[in-house]
Amino acid sequence: MTTELIDPPAVEAAPALVAPVDLAPPVRGSLSPSRAGDFMTCPLLFRFRSIDRLPSTPSSAATRGTVVHAVLERLYDLPAVERTVEAAGSLLRPEWERLLEAEPACGELFEDEVALTTWLGSARDLLAGYFSLEDPTRLEPAERERLVEVVLPGGLRLRGIVDRLDEAPSGELRVVDYKTGRAPGELFEGKALFQMKFYALVLWRTRGVVPRLLQLMYLGDREVLRYSPDEADLLAVERKLLALWAAIEKATDRREFLPRPSKLCSWCDHQALCPSFGGTPPPWPETVPGPDEPLPHQRAAFEAQRARQLSVT
Repeated sequence: MTTELIDPPAVEAAPALVAPVDLAPPVRGSLSPSRAGDFMTCPLLFRFRSIDRLPSTPSSAATRGTVVHAVLERLYDLPAVERTVEAAGSLLRPEWERLLEAEPACGELFEDEVALTTWLGSARDLLAGYFSLEDPTRLEPAERERLVEVVLPGGLRLRGIVDRLDEAPSGELRVVDYKTGRAPGELFEGKALFQMKFYALVLWRTRGVVPRLLQLMYLGDREVLRYSPDEADLLAVERKLLALWAAIEKATDRREFLPRPSKLCSWCDHQALCPSFGGTPPPWPETVPGPDEPLPHQRAAFEAQRARQLSVT
């Protein structure tokens, strides 16, 4: 007998298993500490800065703060033993010139070289204040001018720029922010700490670690404000931010951002457009800037972070 061999029918290979991918929720909005602060201070100010994107006039105080922050960032590029107050002072003019190249309008703040020299001297005093508060030769920051961000489950992105992040060998984190003004009174400490709790919330949501210490360093009067948050603190901040964004969305849908007059109005660049001072806001823009478009004050940090990422890859 002859047995006929028959090839077995072809069997289709089972499709390869693909690991599930956790997709980030779509971003429907974006808040930074300053943007949130604008809305809490005055909804119309939020509109002027975040929707109309009106420019702000440079001030000597704000410009000095920018330069001092840049110097303190660059200071830690030096070897530890070279981080002296003299070295920091020598960085002032180069950082001023760097800023002037990026923002030529800042040059109009000073009538002549004498005025500029006096202003640089006031910045030097702030740097001396910093050295009276801590010794940079004993520190090695984990991050400087770090852009941190997270998208909450509902689609609200929180984003901000941390001046300095210190990490202990144990993994504990300290969030440090430099302020070139004076420390607030006890009644206003909560408002000052809102920014730091915002950063702590983002770090907790991205790293799973609640920062051990939040530290505000006031160089103007050489004071330090410290706070140790817990999860309850950060959950409360998260709820507040979600409620704040809901109010912003409602105001946007209605195109209704009302002014909230206060003592701070005297510092506002946009009084001429404010109804509280007889002004009229500009027409509503045809296109409201999307959540992925950084605010002007964030753009430099965004570009710096992209450059760091490219250098790593």
